[in-house]
Amino acid sequence: MKSGFNYARGWVLPLLLLAAWDWASSRGASGAYAVVPLAQIGAGLLEIIGNGELLTNLLASLLRTSQGLMFGVAAGTALGASMALSAWGERLIAPLFHSLRQVPMLAWIPLIALWFGNGESSKVLIIALAASYPMALNTFEGLRQVDARHLEVAQALVLTRRQRFVLVLLPSAMPSVCTGVLQAIAFAWVTAVGSELFLSAGPGLGNLMMNAEAGARMEIILLCVISIAALGYGMSLLFTRLSRYLLRWRP
Repeated sequence: MKSGFNYARGWVLPLLLLAAWDWASSRGASGAYAVVPLAQIGAGLLEIIGNGELLTNLLASLLRTSQGLMFGVAAGTALGASMALSAWGERLIAPLFHSLRQVPMLAWIPLIALWFGNGESSKVLIIALAASYPMALNTFEGLRQVDARHLEVAQALVLTRRQRFVLVLLPSAMPSVCTGVLQAIAFAWVTAVGSELFLSAGPGLGNLMMNAEAGARMEIILLCVISIAALGYGMSLLFTRLSRYLLRWRP
């Protein structure tokens, strides 16, 4: 009963925002242009579902983001582990890494476009770079903050380097790694849409937004924003549940 009440209470703010939006859209022509009426948004949704534009562009963005996220998570984890587990790795890699991560990801887009063109590989590379930053930082911090008592036990048991990593370091760092993945998902979606806006070749929600802006279709832009939010939230929710399973050993 209590959980059902809490669930229902979570809908209060969205419903109030919808009511406020509908009220603002009825405040004259200028308000209706900036704050599109809900009926117009619904009509636009039916339109892009009917002609297949929403599904085509949504799947393209989802696939692109997933690929970049997968490569970025793998590269960032390897990079963070190299800096955390090797003194030489930290000395050689860390200064360059911390310098490059200060550059906004959108600033890399023109350079990557000149090097690799404006095709699919460039977009995936941009997403992978963005996702690798939080993964590298969280992996590094997780491996460096392992409880010293656990390392003492591993030393007393005369574990090999591989056994110590698999049985001690990796489980201890897993909470930080999972946090890095959640942050990487958000970074991936930000840069996915940004790369689609800058590199407009090919399908994607960013490209659909650009076309809607050119045609003054505010309702289509809003539907794209809602789709991006829903996809990002869905991916975060799925990984949160997976991380609870992976970290079920924690109290």
